[in-house]
Amino acid sequence: MSDHHSIEERASALGGQDFTGSTAAAGLPAIILSDGPHGVRRQGRTGDNLGVYDSEPATCFPTGSAIASSWNPQLVREIGVALGREARALDVQVLLGPAVNLKRSPLGGRNFEYFSEDPLLAGVLGAEWVKGVQSQGVAASVKHFAVNNQETDRMRVSAEVDERTLRELYLAVFERIVTQATPWTVMSSYNAINGVYSSENRWLLTDLLRDEWGFDGLVVSDWGAIKDRVVALAAGLDLEMPSSNGAGTRDIVSAVREGRLGEDVVDASIERLRQLIERTAERGASFDIDAHHRLARRAAAESVVLLRNENSTLPLKPETKLAVLGALAVDPQFQGGGSSHVNPTRVDIPLEELRTAFGDVAFAPGYTSDGADEALLQEARRVAGDADVAIVFAGLWESEQSEGFDRVDLHLPPGQVELIQAVAAVAPRTVVVLANGGVVSLEPWHDSVDAIVEGWALGQAIGGAITDVLTGAANPSGRLAETIPVSLADTPSYFNFPGEQEAVRYGEGVFVGYRAHVTSGQGARYPFGHGLSYTTFDISDLSVEASGVDGAVVRVTVTNTGAVAGAEVVQVYVAPPASRVRRPARELGAFVKVTLEPGESRRIELELDRTAFRFWDARGHRWWVEPGGYGVEIGRSATDILARVDIELDGDTEAPPELTRTSTVKEFFAHPVVGPALMEGMLANATPEQREAAEAGADMLRMVDSMPMDQFARFPGVGLPEETLDMLIALSRQPAEV
Repeated sequence: MSDHHSIEERASALGGQDFTGSTAAAGLPAIILSDGPHGVRRQGRTGDNLGVYDSEPATCFPTGSAIASSWNPQLVREIGVALGREARALDVQVLLGPAVNLKRSPLGGRNFEYFSEDPLLAGVLGAEWVKGVQSQGVAASVKHFAVNNQETDRMRVSAEVDERTLRELYLAVFERIVTQATPWTVMSSYNAINGVYSSENRWLLTDLLRDEWGFDGLVVSDWGAIKDRVVALAAGLDLEMPSSNGAGTRDIVSAVREGRLGEDVVDASIERLRQLIERTAERGASFDIDAHHRLARRAAAESVVLLRNENSTLPLKPETKLAVLGALAVDPQFQGGGSSHVNPTRVDIPLEELRTAFGDVAFAPGYTSDGADEALLQEARRVAGDADVAIVFAGLWESEQSEGFDRVDLHLPPGQVELIQAVAAVAPRTVVVLANGGVVSLEPWHDSVDAIVEGWALGQAIGGAITDVLTGAANPSGRLAETIPVSLADTPSYFNFPGEQEAVRYGEGVFVGYRAHVTSGQGARYPFGHGLSYTTFDISDLSVEASGVDGAVVRVTVTNTGAVAGAEVVQVYVAPPASRVRRPARELGAFVKVTLEPGESRRIELELDRTAFRFWDARGHRWWVEPGGYGVEIGRSATDILARVDIELDGDTEAPPELTRTSTVKEFFAHPVVGPALMEGMLANATPEQREAAEAGADMLRMVDSMPMDQFARFPGVGLPEETLDMLIALSRQPAEV
């Protein structure tokens, strides 16, 4: 490469030409990168990264917040295949997705794009998204790597996170996708991690991503994220997007000529770009617009979570006299704002779809996007009071949920709350249908309505999907991929989000989302994993057996005991033993979605591998499975546990630690060889009375168990000679007997 193309040409190839494509240089063709992740946002010359200009029409599938609630990896892969095909048809080589950052706070402005608060669920779904897209010869770009959990100050904020929390939560989702789905590109995030920007973080982009996880693809920057092009390239950032008007190219050339950057670094990135071009070389395709819309409708219906259904209000009977209230029924909000905004091929309007199903359905807007209106409220009361069932459409407008800013509270707009309460006071039955990319509070109106349908941001087929669920044409099978709290103050990140003075401290550690709620006992309005159905399921005959030293096989029987077909999500949680670190009371270890006909029963087998039991041992810089007893639990949610079996795992073993003079009293006495020798030495010349007193006073050692041994040895009454201390330290370093 360096023999045929100048350093200027090679450096130029590693910078974007504009907002949408890489530069054709160094003998390499340009490639097109397009926003995802729930639809292809292919733009022409008026490309941007802000969602300002329209893009080519494409199917707007359910957003991440919605499709994650399906808990269906196969469905996500099917959507990925469709996205890949549409990208090919629109001449896009790299689709920027999936967006897999964890939902640390329900206030996150971009939560509508992200999957879950749980790294296993997000990782499994993200891996299938990647496999689906790349099966069509289009590269996925897993984003935003890493710890991009807020929009506030996102381009410069430093996420201050301890190593264990990083590994177990925020990096674990990326690790699963990289190691199991082999994405062809990864996008670095804007923010810094512990003071080092992601795009310039060699530990993140090279030591971890490439050397530890085995990533062999291209690392691309988030748009405008690079602060220092030379530092970023040396760290492992290959492609700068978008163009920096030649500044990045000039910086690379100067650094090479001045000896601050090796040409081999440039050539390594060029080879990764060449490989990406080869992987995405197949061009041209077509797609069936109608078929993709049908897929979007089916996926949206499967993403709906039925939160509440008192007195079997749903599904609606064909003869039901309906009233539909709420402007969102005619102006549906089905995606969020910003770079992921898709120009849909069509949009199903909820009111029109309901009228197709039920005939003449009365409607009143009840509110406007500007707020409450007393005249509209009065009309809504009249319409609702004349119906058998009133359906209120509520949620968030796109202007309230977008890339670029975080939300400040969880409340619905006041005018919508007024409408819900007014309708509930006069209607015989009230159903609330929500359309919101992020969690909204269900207070204070929750107890006054009969049913609540959580629709998230369902994509362009929102109207048809909601109608399918309300009528029973689709049996709701969604489960919450994130906790719905009673109040914002109940969320574990409450005191540390979104930070201050250009830094945000992840003070809650590993206790994010349901992990905090199940450990502290703090209740939620609806827990992670919750979701109702129009049928009933029995989960029975749980059996668990250990598999090797750090795994297990779970078997359980699932039976549809109701009158209609439906799908149950079997959720397996792992409760750890007493550990050297604080751990959540339970964590999701495996899951599977099972579709059954009425009366059908199926025996299900799930594998819990090492990742279900491990934690990150920060002191040893390693993953560790604690030996001991684990509870394997089957739950309908993170708090509704149906059955539990306890198993013993051998886990990981290690040689006793080598002791030093600064090792603590507790570490000396706990050492399997040194401890007994130490106790015997201290009591060697003691009288029986002294021995008895020493044994009785063993608990007194707890008062000094954190004291370095060389200090304790000099205590009056201890008087441990220097040579004895040295002998004990040497004893700890002898090879263990086999």
